[in-house]
Order: sequence, then structure tokens, then C-alpha cells
Amino acid sequence: MNHIKCECGHVNPEGTVLCEACGKPIEMNQHIDGNDKKKLLNMRYEGSARRSKTYNKTIIDKIWNFFSSVKVGVWLIVIALVASGIGTIFPQEQYIPSTAVSRDPQIYYPETFGILGKIYYQLGFHNLYSSWWYLLLIALIGISLVICSLDRFVPLYKALKRQKAKRHESFINRQRFYSKTESVEQGDIESVKESLRKQRYKVKEEDGHLVAEKGRFSRWGPYVNHIGLIIILLAALLRTTPLLYLDDYVWVREGELKVIPGTDGEYYIENKEFILETYDQEDERFKEAIAKEGIVPSNFQSNVIIYKSGDSEVLGAETDLEKVTEDEIRMNYPLKFDGYALYQQGYQLNEFANMTFKIYEMNDPDAEALGEFTIDLYNMKHEYKLDNGYKVVVAEYYPDYKLTEDGVKSETNDSNNPAFVFNLYPPESEDYEISFVGDVIGAAEDLGIDTTVVELQPMGNVVGTFAPSIDPTGENQYRILIDSIDFDRKSGLTVRKDYTLPVFGFGAIIFMIGVIQGMYWQHRRIWIQRKGDGVLLAGHTNKNWFGLKKDIEKAIDGTAINMVEDQNEEE
Repeated sequence: MNHIKCECGHVNPEGTVLCEACGKPIEMNQHIDGNDKKKLLNMRYEGSARRSKTYNKTIIDKIWNFFSSVKVGVWLIVIALVASGIGTIFPQEQYIPSTAVSRDPQIYYPETFGILGKIYYQLGFHNLYSSWWYLLLIALIGISLVICSLDRFVPLYKALKRQKAKRHESFINRQRFYSKTESVEQGDIESVKESLRKQRYKVKEEDGHLVAEKGRFSRWGPYVNHIGLIIILLAALLRTTPLLYLDDYVWVREGELKVIPGTDGEYYIENKEFILETYDQEDERFKEAIAKEGIVPSNFQSNVIIYKSGDSEVLGAETDLEKVTEDEIRMNYPLKFDGYALYQQGYQLNEFANMTFKIYEMNDPDAEALGEFTIDLYNMKHEYKLDNGYKVVVAEYYPDYKLTEDGVKSETNDSNNPAFVFNLYPPESEDYEISFVGDVIGAAEDLGIDTTVVELQPMGNVVGTFAPSIDPTGENQYRILIDSIDFDRKSGLTVRKDYTLPVFGFGAIIFMIGVIQGMYWQHRRIWIQRKGDGVLLAGHTNKNWFGLKKDIEKAIDGTAINMVEDQNEEE
């Protein structure tokens, strides 16, 4: 890098506006449009050379210069704000309601929000805040803040650290506040010096020249802001690490013991009881809502026990579980333990648990059942052998099936609407018949599929319509019918762990300190330069010029030193 030598002997880096030692302008430009009025000095960063204004040769220089631009930083923030706003148009994937027909985002967004929802999903906005490009955008904002700060902080720090009382005359007479006095007694200067100290100025003297300064720390306010913002952005990036942040969902049936997701099998939850309380149907306040929804919950909660697994080789073995706590989880009243929090988010009252089926002869509907078997949907076997020699093999199982033009599919892994494909082996036979059992009526009619092959059977007290077995070959001798169903109730709980909140809080505190630091204090400087029998008086501040003028007026009160004039107003 080239260097520029000032007449005072100090060598300044290229790009310096004011000599770092004496303050003399590097480019003397005393006139404006041919007038004799002095051009005021640009005191930004004390006239020091910034790296971005000096180096522009290598690829590193170009990258540094790009990110040191305030415009680039502002545009990155604007893009991040717009993207964040788009992410709030529809709920993010983790906030899909537990009561949704399907929690599969590929199905939920188009069915709930139409074509806009489909576009929203296909563009990846359903997982916006954890997407690679959004995190990259946050990282770029952080890089911009760091480079912007270093590009300005380093030269400013060097310049302020090198404050001298003796300055070049052109530095003094081109300040905004300036006055010249032809004759001043030494006693007047001593009086001014004492007055400035009483106003909490730090006075420095050099060869009869004075500089009084206070509030320098306010200049670091914007950089403290940047540090706070960088900490906040770092906390946002740390939320992507499972070690520090967890946001998951778990369904737990009454009486079920289940591992808590995200804890690596360390913690288990047992749902002792689910309680649902509803508003009275006669309550006038909720009559309209009850008529529309059927029931309106006033409270739903889960009474749970949290266990911690021991050191057994069989992780989670019930005998090795140590009870951590037992409590109620209600809406807005989460259960907190060991850095985790469990929130009551949803519930399901009628989930299929056990289904009993009976086998009948196809051509004799009045005959007695040839046998029956029961399927535990949470502990399903591959085959079921009956005492009379019949054997049923579960060939296919759809927990939450939907009949489409492309065939039968399962929307979720939850047993909300189960369907089965059975292979039925008669006694002492190696040949089997294929039967499909499920609730196909509604889906088939929606698609315009002929449902005349479906023969409805009475189901007693079971709510819903279920089809008997459908014979895909048309040659079956047996049919399988649903005889009874047992339902379970289950709780939907959100599992959260967030160690980044203290980091967010710390960053916010640092940011507010910077705001207060830069807003309520000002960096004020007053120079008194001896010139023969008189003095030159100048003042500068980063803001609140009126306050600085009052300080100068108070300091020279009762002396022969002339009051400063605002040269900015003269121009």
C-alpha cells in the first residue's frame, strides 16, 4: 500500500483524509466554487483510512469491500425480513395442527390452502427458518456486520487513541465551531481549563495548547449494537443444533410408556390419565359454538410421570427407570424438567386400538361365525391361527388409508382409519383367499367409484360405516367382517428444549447497552490553540451541537475569549 508523508513528518496510509498526527487535511481544498469560505472538515472516522477504501486488488479485498458496504448489509436485512414475513403467511410444518386431517405437509398445504399452499410447500417455505438458504442469509448478515464494524472500528480507534492537543491551524479553523481572539491573558486560559474540568471534561495540555474531551465511549455505541446483533444471529444459528434446541411432537396413549423424542432414550413419559372437560351445553356463551362444533373444551390435560433411564445395557428397561417427576400438563401450563418442557398441544379421543374380526361363509349370511381373531394395532402380529384350523395372515396394513384412483395409500402412520389386506387359509389348505377390509365408502363415492360391491353390515354401537371384506377375485368362499372395535384416547405433547434463549437475552442486553450508550451521551471535544498573543478556539461533537455550544459558552464566561460561531450556518 502507498503511504503519504505529511509536512509534520508523520507517514499516513493511502486513503487518509486528515493527518493522523497533526490533523492537517491531506488534500488542501480551501475554496468552494471560487469563494473564500473554508470547507468544513469531514471528521467521519477522524479522517482515517479505511481498508475498504484502500485495498482493491485481490479477491479477498473485493470480498471485504463488498461486505463492508452498508447498502449490502441493509439489503441483506431487507431480504431476510421479507423472507421471514413470507414464512408467517401459512403455519410452518412443526405448527401444523394436531387436528388436521393429515399432518403430512405434502397433503396438508394443498388441501388446506389450495394452489397457494401447494406453491408454498413446493418452494420450501413450510420449513423456512431451518432451510439452508435462510440460514446462509443469516450467516451473511453476520459476516456483513463483522466486516462493517472492523472496517470502521479499527481506524477510528487508532485515531482517537492518538488524540493530541497540538493541531495544525487548518484543522482548527475548518471545524464547525470556531472563533479567533487576538489577545488573551494566561489567566483566561487557566479559567477556561478549570471550568472545563468542572464540566467533567478530560483536559490534555501540550506546549500551551489544550484539548478537552468527554463522552468518547459514546462513539463505540454502534459497534456495541453490532456485537449484540451478532450474538443474536449466532443464537439463531445455534437453534439448528439438536444439542441446544429441540422442538418435537409426541403422541402418548393413556397407560402407555413411551420414550420422549429428542432425548436419545434418556427420558420416558407415562400417560397415567387424560382428562377432557367441556363447557355446559346450556351455557348461553357457548351455545353457538357447541351447535357448530359439538363440544367446546374448557380444559384438557394429561397426568403424566417422567422417568429417566438407568445405566442398564437394555436402554429403557422398565426396571431401570428412575422416577423424575409426576405432574399435570395443561394448556399454557407446561411441565419442565432437566432443561426440557412438555406442552399440551392436542388430543385424540377415538383412536383405533383393538379390532375384532369374524370369519363367515360368503354365501350364507345367516350362518354362525366360523372363527374370530383380535388385532392389537400397537402390537400387531403377522399371522393369527384360530383353534379350528383357520389361519389369517396380515398381508398389508394401512393405518390411515385413503382410496385414490391410483390405489390405496396411508396418509399417516397413526391408526386413524385402518384398512387391511388379509390372506385367509382354510383348514388343511395351502391355498389362500385375499380379502380387503376397510372404510371405503366415502372415499369411493368422492372419486365416483361404483360402490355397489360394498355390502354394509350392522355394527352395533360402533360409530362409523365399515365395509365387509371385498373379494378382488370374485371367487372367495369366505368373508371377513369387523365385529367390534376398542378405542383409545391419546395426548399430543410438544417437546421443547431451548438453551439458546439465554444467548438471545444476552445479545439483546448488549444491543440495548449500545443503544443507550450512543443515544444519551455525545463525544465532545474543545481545542484551544495558542497563536501569538491570542488563541484559536474550536469545537466538535458527533451530535447535539447545541449542548456543545452551551458547554463552550459556560467555559469562556468571564474571559476575553470570543464565543465560537457556527461556520456551517455561514455557508
